[in-house]
Amino acid sequence: MTDDSDPERVGLRYLSVAYQVRKVLDEHMVTSGLSLARWKVLQVLDRTSSIRQTSLAQELGFAQRTVTQAVEGLAKDGLVDRAPDPADGRAKLVTLTDEGAAALTVGTKAGNQMLQQIFGTLDSKQLASLDGLLTLIDIAAR
Repeated sequence: MTDDSDPERVGLRYLSVAYQVRKVLDEHMVTSGLSLARWKVLQVLDRTSSIRQTSLAQELGFAQRTVTQAVEGLAKDGLVDRAPDPADGRAKLVTLTDEGAAALTVGTKAGNQMLQQIFGTLDSKQLASLDGLLTLIDIAAR
């Protein structure tokens, strides 16, 4: 007989549920034209106005090559601009375009709708409880 409070089982279930939520969220956002990963890049650019690609990679916790590919795709789609950094011509500064800001708004709305659909099934007490548990998990994971 398994113990329902087994940390390993609950931890693996948490990872599985988190993966499922992320997958559904990404799929829903893609239908609005912006994947979750691309949305994250645009969100950082919206906050920072302009940032070096290397700093963007660090901010996102992504590999430099992954960010380079993402930025190339976003630039091709007209969602970001890239320009040499005046302080260091070898480095590239990435900036959000007006089209990128519009895509970010649409992607955010699509993501929020899906999160509302998923987490809106919980009442306020359940949401508060989940929020508190997530805080404890976050602290323990650090």
